[in-house]
Amino acid sequence: MTAELILTNARIVLDDEVILGAVKVVNGQIADIGPVVATGINLDGDYLLPGLVELHTDHLESHYAPRPGVRWNPVAAVQAHDAQVASSGITTVLDALRVGLNTDDGMTPEDFTRLGAAIHAGVAANRFRAEHHIHLRCEVAAPDCLDAFRPYEGDSLVRLASLMDHSPGQRQFASIDAYRAYYQKKKKLTDAEFEAFAERRTRESATYARPHRDAISTRAHALGIVLASHDDATVEQVADATELGIRIAEFPTSIEAARASRDAGMSILMGAPNVVRRGSHSGNVSARQLAEEGLLDILSSDYVPFSLMQAVFELEDAITLPEAVQMVTKHPAAAAGFTDRGEIAVGKRADLVQVAAFDGVPVVRTVWREGRRVL
Repeated sequence: MTAELILTNARIVLDDEVILGAVKVVNGQIADIGPVVATGINLDGDYLLPGLVELHTDHLESHYAPRPGVRWNPVAAVQAHDAQVASSGITTVLDALRVGLNTDDGMTPEDFTRLGAAIHAGVAANRFRAEHHIHLRCEVAAPDCLDAFRPYEGDSLVRLASLMDHSPGQRQFASIDAYRAYYQKKKKLTDAEFEAFAERRTRESATYARPHRDAISTRAHALGIVLASHDDATVEQVADATELGIRIAEFPTSIEAARASRDAGMSILMGAPNVVRRGSHSGNVSARQLAEEGLLDILSSDYVPFSLMQAVFELEDAITLPEAVQMVTKHPAAAAGFTDRGEIAVGKRADLVQVAAFDGVPVVRTVWREGRRVL
């Protein structure tokens, strides 16, 4: 039996324009795009966007560990995360799991093993509204990073691995004052405890970061996992990422690093919260500035799922709506190797989102994944 869906009277966001028209879906794929028709579901002039593609979100942790010492049922946690993701218009999500722990925040490797197993179980049982994959956040300065990476080799859901080092005096925390403000307050450390913590993190980075970056990048290439470099701040760090075959520059912290990443042919990813807040919470380069200078390709919701959709409409005064939409759909899909989604075009997957915009804050009304309504 042929499954058919018609969405009409919609402001359809295409690659280079917005048109008023209708989209016909047959068996989960876009079959036609044309003028408004009298039949089908009337979207009353709302926007119709491709389903959003999210490459970097650690939001899942807040559902699994909602309070210090509290651990939620991992399957229920992923389902709660999935509901929030889908209601934000995200139809493809890469859930971030930490590989390598050195923050002493109570999370253990076993916690992330449980979350990974819950993602697999939910995918196998068709529990989720969005399509879920895995993003490995590899803290290369952590002593256990390489050992923690090995169990994911051959995991069919792993699409992306980012190489990150959150030690003081570099990258996101080039300013030791910013590092102190973030970690001393978060961990409730005395001055002496903070000094010991920062010294340990610096020592571990000097010992482990280089060999772990080299080993994981080699394994990722062999396994077909896309690589991202996290928080590059200098031209030298970008050059190192280039030598490792990295394709995505995640959250470059300076305009110089962003320009070098562009010259190296990388896709530049920034946080949607940076756009919504109109600046970095760490005092680093503004995502809006990068967008205005043509140095922004991809947005990530990072820690607030709805920020991805909100940022699209926040950027309307800097770039066109189709350009902003591609940053959360077509560009992240291409960067992660998804060729069947990310745009409203004949032959593509019918991952679609009905959106109304009110006073700069959009409302996600309906979401379809492969032509099936999930919200």
